[in-house]
Amino acid sequence: MDRLLGVSSDEAVQVVSTETGAEIKISAAPVRWKLASAYAGSAQLLGTLGHRLVQNLDQASDGNIKLKFFEPGALVPALEIFDAVASGSVEAGWATPGFWAGKVPALQLFSAVPFGPAAPEYMAWMYFGGGRELYDEIYARHNIKGIPCGIFPPEASGWFRTEITSLDDLKGLKMRFFALGAKVMEKVGVSTQLLAGGDIFPALELGTIDAAEYASPVIDKDLGFYQIAKHYYFPGWHQQSTWLDLIINLEKWNGLTPVQQSQFEMACGDSVRHSIARGEAIQVPALEFLAEQGVQFHLWPKEFLDTYAAAWEEVVTDEVDRDEDFARVWASLSEFRSSYETWHDLGYLQ
Repeated sequence: MDRLLGVSSDEAVQVVSTETGAEIKISAAPVRWKLASAYAGSAQLLGTLGHRLVQNLDQASDGNIKLKFFEPGALVPALEIFDAVASGSVEAGWATPGFWAGKVPALQLFSAVPFGPAAPEYMAWMYFGGGRELYDEIYARHNIKGIPCGIFPPEASGWFRTEITSLDDLKGLKMRFFALGAKVMEKVGVSTQLLAGGDIFPALELGTIDAAEYASPVIDKDLGFYQIAKHYYFPGWHQQSTWLDLIINLEKWNGLTPVQQSQFEMACGDSVRHSIARGEAIQVPALEFLAEQGVQFHLWPKEFLDTYAAAWEEVVTDEVDRDEDFARVWASLSEFRSSYETWHDLGYLQ
């Protein structure tokens, strides 16, 4: 009987060489995984990008890789996806690393950074500046394989029921806010909480919260915040760009063939391209719609932005002192940004 000497992969087929030189083609095990999403499938960009990823993986693998997209809460609550994927009770999750701040603070820096980089700079650090290596290392400690799988343009920075005319107007407000930006708002007197997207409108409607930030205009519009709050503030100082990622149970990932792993990586790379291009392209119609609904757009005055920036410096100092991994990632990002600034100032119009 022939002994098997080597294995190579060709799409969904393993090509096995024997000692007599014969080749035996063995189909790679099909992937049939559950994908728990933190975002509603109908949510522009956030959820639709997840559905697009599922379709692209199916097509690229000729049906060998099939993920089933589950709405938030269908398998586990949105903010419990990390634990479900780490334990293997769910094979994969669709979210943003910042949702796991309470478990792994350093992952927030792979999601969005107050006063942080725009998408091209953030991508440069992630792929070529040392970010991906740190990202992989930190996730692996929790039995998770992460793949950056989308990046979005700037967000708005909040919906308010009344116009904010002074910093004192912020004090005591109850506001939905995300990740590191929430810590900044806490410094200026806002009481923040993190809510999944589908929970924000009911909280506003019931008065559980007074204000909310969530995403960009095209996403916020569909969630109906304009029906309750008419004052919409910009710029999104807290999220100038935001990563989404696909997280996979590490044991499941290690069980894939190299070709299957490459198909995941390439599908997510395409998803990054698609998300930033489409995200930039579709904001204006949403802004026009919101204006027709009586929404007033406001730019934060310099006094506010300076106050937020000073509060951010306090927050990042606190986080660096508190968590070693956060300190390592922050040092990497800061060093890259300092170096990148030379190119940015020379190459780009100011």
